[in-house]
Amino acid sequence: MIDLNNVTKVYTIGDEIVYALDHVSLHIYPGEFVSIIGPSGSGKSTQMNIIGCLDICDYGEYTLDDIPIEDYSENQLAQVRNKKIGFVFQSFNLIDKLTAAENIELPLIYQGLNKKERRERVEAAMERVDLINRAQHYPTELSGGQQQRVAIARAIASKPSLILADEPTGNLDSKTTREIMDIFHELHKAGNTIVLITHDSGVAHEASRMIHIKDGKIAEVDDATII
Repeated sequence: MIDLNNVTKVYTIGDEIVYALDHVSLHIYPGEFVSIIGPSGSGKSTQMNIIGCLDICDYGEYTLDDIPIEDYSENQLAQVRNKKIGFVFQSFNLIDKLTAAENIELPLIYQGLNKKERRERVEAAMERVDLINRAQHYPTELSGGQQQRVAIARAIASKPSLILADEPTGNLDSKTTREIMDIFHELHKAGNTIVLITHDSGVAHEASRMIHIKDGKIAEVDDATII
């Protein structure tokens, strides 16, 4: 599903050339639950941006579902992001003026789905994260854990082939983290491909496979023991 072959991303800071990613090669199969773990500045955010088609590499090849991403225009990349990838961010990225249901519905409007299908998908997604009774609440009326549930529902409502979660528990307490990770496990069991970016080793170990990244290079790939 995800193939990175010698992917390299370079930034120039003053007179210094920095390799955010240095010839990274990685394969993730459909239906896998993979965590990418590394300290701040390790390159994991850059790798997430490339996997999520938010950025493109300078060298190397990236294919998603057999699509050569580097050949795509910005409009084509936007279509890939909208239809193939469900994003879950640490800061939730909800729109305060929209209700929970409206936040979940918004990407479906961009996809051009009719009102009936949008409503059905929103209800199904909210049921899946056990938040149907908060559909008409605004983000400011929800706890951090509830906001993250809305963000997850928004990600899965479009039925993406990939769920990409960037530090999804970073702003949550331990109890809420446990609840959110349980949802990811349920999504994985249902067949979703999940890539989770984190600096938390406890969260990383919940995935079926951990990928360690340091100084822009994959340092180790191993199986993780699911807690």
